[in-house]
Amino acid sequence: MVKITLNGQPVSLDADPAMPLLYAIRDIAQLTGTKFGCGLGLCGACTVHIDGQAIRSCVTPLSSAIDKQVTTIEGLSEDTSLHPVQQAWVDNKVPQCGYCQAGQMMSAAALLASNPAPNEQDIETAMQGNICRCGTYPRIKKAIEEAAGVMQSNKKEASS
Repeated sequence: MVKITLNGQPVSLDADPAMPLLYAIRDIAQLTGTKFGCGLGLCGACTVHIDGQAIRSCVTPLSSAIDKQVTTIEGLSEDTSLHPVQQAWVDNKVPQCGYCQAGQMMSAAALLASNPAPNEQDIETAMQGNICRCGTYPRIKKAIEEAAGVMQSNKKEASS
């Protein structure tokens, strides 16, 4: 049994610690929002967070998640409302086919957690490894900028 914290909950997974985290999440924990894309860590469809850092779960062994916080798209929001990144994706009608979007949102959320006011270059750099075959990059960028604004506004309101 491999014990990890998945979306804030302790979980015991009956799996080989060398198994890619992606398969443990999808096949054992039954959280299917994280997608398999290339299997080489190049496309970003499988992006999740380990301790807040965006990682490619298809090339990360399950053992890397022991004693760490793993967050998937299903756990991105801390309550019943959408995370600002998820809401911005909806508001800007980002997805076409939608396959890559969970990974895109996880990368965007990690960016905004570490850099709440990214400029255009920061966004391009952070999102560089996420491929969208539908080419929704302009809407992705706009959604990230919008989510950053909402998160900054929420932070100001919380500190008032």
